[in-house]
Amino acid sequence: MRSDHVKASNQAPHYFIPGPSQWPFLAGATLLLTMLGAAAWVNSVPGGMYINLIGILLTLFVLYYWFGDAIKESESGKYSANVDLSYRWSMGWFIFSEVMFFAAFFGALFYARDISMSWLADLDNQLLWPDFVAHWGNAGPAGTVEAFKVMPAFPIPTINTALLLTSGVTLTIAHHALLAGHRAKTSFFLFATILLGAIFMGFQIYEYIHAYTELNLKLTSGIYGSTFFLLTGFHGFHVTIGAIILSVVLYRHLKGHFTPTHHFAFEGAAWYWHFVDVVWLGLYVVVYWL
Repeated sequence: MRSDHVKASNQAPHYFIPGPSQWPFLAGATLLLTMLGAAAWVNSVPGGMYINLIGILLTLFVLYYWFGDAIKESESGKYSANVDLSYRWSMGWFIFSEVMFFAAFFGALFYARDISMSWLADLDNQLLWPDFVAHWGNAGPAGTVEAFKVMPAFPIPTINTALLLTSGVTLTIAHHALLAGHRAKTSFFLFATILLGAIFMGFQIYEYIHAYTELNLKLTSGIYGSTFFLLTGFHGFHVTIGAIILSVVLYRHLKGHFTPTHHFAFEGAAWYWHFVDVVWLGLYVVVYWL
């Protein structure tokens, strides 16, 4: 943080309250459009993919200007320690909501694999579906799902695990470098974290291509395909968002927005990235190994 920023922060009001803004309404509208497009896309509705992509682009447009306003407010010295505390609580509750988000999907996987499958394999249902075998990755009790192979834990998921764990280390090094005032070291390790995230996504794209073309594993491959792509896809989406956030943080760091004592944007992004790392560890064990 620059000296004029520090001076302005010392003169900040007790709690800055921004004026009326159109960004929350527009963000809600664009997110609704994105979800409608996604629902139409997975249900093969014509134009669903384009609606989804338009919604994503509009959402990014809104977030760019919305966060831009917040950065301008911060850099102009309007944020006091009370506002900083509010941001920390807000980020904490946001990550908690993300925990519940993934908990619901892990719960769906647990119910399908450990409860429903045992019910379908009991004596009563054996009379209805005598050919059903209670193993995860089956073609369903009625055999209506095309044959497919499950995704192995080696090599790509294991490589991706190593990449994300390494990225957590590089981000922690960058944070400690920032606290010590080592700007060049912070920039290097922050860039390394973003690069590792990008490589992770490249491997996941390759994994999806491999699943569709060689394993015949698709989103329509029964409950296994649904839960596999649901969990890994949403996690990949979070990795992408996290990499974008870290890229913005890197840009702001290079612009001189952060000091060892004023850098919550960096900390918030780090919290989010470490959360994504932890989710992947659970996903790696539950989806690929169990």
